[in-house]
Amino acid sequence: MTSIWDRANRQLRDLAVYEPGKPIEETAHEIGAHPGEIIKLASNENVLGASPKAVAAMRAAIESAQLYPESSGVYLREAIARRLGLGSENIILGNGSNEIIEFIGHAFLDRGDEVIVPEYAFIAYKLIAQLFDARTIETPTANFQPDLQAMLSAITPKTKIIFIANPNNPTGFLIEQEKIDNFLTRVPDEVITVVDEAYFEFLDDPPNTLRHVSNGQNVVILRTFSKIHGLASLRVGYGIASRSLIEVLQKTRQPFNVNGIGQIGAIAALEDSEHVLQSKRIVDAGRAFLEEQFSAMKLKYIPSAGNFVFVNVGDGPTVFKKMLARKIIVRPLRGYNLPEWIRITVGTMEQNEKCIAVLKDVLS
Repeated sequence: MTSIWDRANRQLRDLAVYEPGKPIEETAHEIGAHPGEIIKLASNENVLGASPKAVAAMRAAIESAQLYPESSGVYLREAIARRLGLGSENIILGNGSNEIIEFIGHAFLDRGDEVIVPEYAFIAYKLIAQLFDARTIETPTANFQPDLQAMLSAITPKTKIIFIANPNNPTGFLIEQEKIDNFLTRVPDEVITVVDEAYFEFLDDPPNTLRHVSNGQNVVILRTFSKIHGLASLRVGYGIASRSLIEVLQKTRQPFNVNGIGQIGAIAALEDSEHVLQSKRIVDAGRAFLEEQFSAMKLKYIPSAGNFVFVNVGDGPTVFKKMLARKIIVRPLRGYNLPEWIRITVGTMEQNEKCIAVLKDVLS
């Protein structure tokens, strides 16, 4: 009897499954603890929780849960566009920004095409390329900084998409304005460049990549409500691009792909500037504390521009397991071929202090 895998698309057999940060409930069950005792610093979630304005708006909206959402998300797209100084035709919504990566694959990838990513980039880019049976070209980094010239040199007639995150996940490295501008202007017009800016709102002086959209370049900028707005469970992300590029991507989008409660929450979150500022203050202080502690412990880390820190602990999987047993979840990075490293999300100061105390015990 033949296996169903013999009938499935060949690239699916070896497709790795994305492994998110370990859930609190699963951890509590495994170690026999109450979920409230677990500190999760693994998924770069907002430790303040969701925007209070978003929560209030969603509570009111739940009364209309029997209705289908507005299919194209016109009101949320208009709200985002006003904030960016663009038109709603420059915005597409996704069930998380990851779905927009999938739209781009549907629109532009065929079997045998090539996708360029820097080494240690967000693993979802590789998974999407493999899903469409495209080849991933991984270019080197130097001290975890992407070699932008190497990425340009890797372009061939088969290159369809370049993915680059700024700041990068999991390393936290930020490419400055002059370098990202120089890179984007040198990418050939026939190649789509995707700039993933999931952590944009945590930056003090963020690079302005919108100018490349306004100039009509084939650039897609990804942003999300999952991080600083604290709406990760709702899965609301968006892409920013030229009108013509968005028209192509809209053809790949299923109707009602972003739920209506999430759309209403996201609109309210955009107006909650106090929550954004408070979230950034907590991250700035907590990240500085973690990095100071790593320096004192003589642990190598990469200065981060996101709400997380990437640190070398010698044996990431072992440290992860030992900290898990002490009710703290961090993120091991073996899937990124970084077995010596872990990624720690910035928590409240109390959580950060407990994390460091446990890490010191584990390493000693």
